[in-house]
Amino acid sequence: MCGRYSLFSPREEIETRFDAEFAFDYESRYNAAPSQDLPVITSESPGTIQRMEWGLIPTWADSRTAHGHINARAETLAEKRSFAEAYESRRCLVPADGFYEWVETSDGKQPYRVALPDDDLFAMAGLYERWEPPQRQTGLGEFGASGGDSGGEDDIVESFTIVTTEPNEAVADLHHRMAVILDPSEESTWLRGSTDDMATLLDPYEGPMRTYPVSSAVNSPVNDSPELIEPVG
Repeated sequence: MCGRYSLFSPREEIETRFDAEFAFDYESRYNAAPSQDLPVITSESPGTIQRMEWGLIPTWADSRTAHGHINARAETLAEKRSFAEAYESRRCLVPADGFYEWVETSDGKQPYRVALPDDDLFAMAGLYERWEPPQRQTGLGEFGASGGDSGGEDDIVESFTIVTTEPNEAVADLHHRMAVILDPSEESTWLRGSTDDMATLLDPYEGPMRTYPVSSAVNSPVNDSPELIEPVG
């Protein structure tokens, strides 16, 4: 499972690394959490870094609160109704420079940060959807509309999920799943390739990673500061 991550690298580094430009005012995130609007790069617009809500809402959902898949298992992407169409044609990159996992201890759950050496940027494999409320789809949206406030039941929502796979050696001691981390050479294939090309992309990440315990302050998404990524003794 991937339920929290970070993206605090400078804007210029992110744009250079992914050969894409932000379409919004970027702010560093040390504790990116589900339901937040976060940066993604889509197969439809690979030169743009846009914002989508973390927690994929399938196009067929009756309401935006009925679903919200933050993760999707790599092994069943083509089979699950919630993900099959997105896996076929709506794949995205989720930029990050680390993620968090929690380990059960005698004193409770201890959060750990997982990152590449030197906090290098990487892309997690994602899927995205554009959900429209049923009343909009039937042409009844003008009656009883919410007035357009962000997060209302009458709003169109663009959302994403992070694909997970078996853990590599670094993550196995922390959790039984991990985000699919793409090698830079695989990113364009994930965005534009056919599903026949995907099998080797969804394996556990093989490069070096480091893991270390961090403050339990990361448990709350209200907390979002540089101190969250500092090691604790």
